[in-house]
Amino acid sequence: MQDGYFDLQVNGYGGVDFNQDGLSAEAMHHACARLEADGVAGVLATIVTEAAPRMIGRVARLAALRERDELVRRVVAGIHVEGPFISDKKIFRGAYPLDAIGPADSDLAQRLVDAGEGLLRIVTLAPERDPGFTVTRRLAEQGITVAAGHTDASLDELEGAIDAGLTMFTHLGNGTPPLLDRHDNVIRRALAFADRLWCCFIGDGVHVPFFALEQYLRLCGHRAVLVTDAMAAAGLGPGRVTIARMTVDVGEDLVAWAPGRAHLLGAVVTMRKVAENLSCHLGLPPQRVRELTVLNPRRAVGANGGR
Repeated sequence: MQDGYFDLQVNGYGGVDFNQDGLSAEAMHHACARLEADGVAGVLATIVTEAAPRMIGRVARLAALRERDELVRRVVAGIHVEGPFISDKKIFRGAYPLDAIGPADSDLAQRLVDAGEGLLRIVTLAPERDPGFTVTRRLAEQGITVAAGHTDASLDELEGAIDAGLTMFTHLGNGTPPLLDRHDNVIRRALAFADRLWCCFIGDGVHVPFFALEQYLRLCGHRAVLVTDAMAAAGLGPGRVTIARMTVDVGEDLVAWAPGRAHLLGAVVTMRKVAENLSCHLGLPPQRVRELTVLNPRRAVGANGGR
């Protein structure tokens, strides 16, 4: 399935949460079987912001499960670590627990890298939380793609991070407050560097409305990537699920919300549905859909982060 979809951000799938302690071999195999059946050739299993020991343990667990199962090795191409070096502002950190968030720390970053046993492909952080962009630089030097996300980085901070090795923006248009300055906001700042960043978008039509996604894709050209940000409920129906310590309600419309519909929380869309959305709602030709869902994701995490 070398020509299948490639998803850079998968928190879980088919009822399986990759961010649970003690993730079983059977559960991981089941999730990967479901992904492959849905046309996905490869994913980056994503570990989200939590207390450092738990994140390290979960990264190590994924690496161990992959080592012992041929199917998991085939589907899990690597690991994406989202945080914990993200904005501590509520409007940018979203549902992530404040007690798990901290400034970028070289020692912790390296412990996460080491736990992954060579599998870390992306680390998402907030550039303004990385003084001197030290962690960004050290990760990039190890061939790990550094992405901005859950951030309110200024133009100068983004540019400084890019100069230090930042090459991606995680789920652009999300991890932000619903009301922003009409001109000077982090989405527009990121798009100002669209010629230097791989910009990732959740393709369910909810996290980014289709009319906006169409504009963003046009601006980003050949440096755009579609992801699912899928969590455990992906591929299932409505109901209540958990990801790490967060509770998620999935409605009849298959939109994932924090309890009380306070804000969006992860996604349940599949890559097959993302491709269908691009074709049906945006009218994109097959070659462009393939670029966004098959080719660009691989290019973005290639040698030196796709630079």
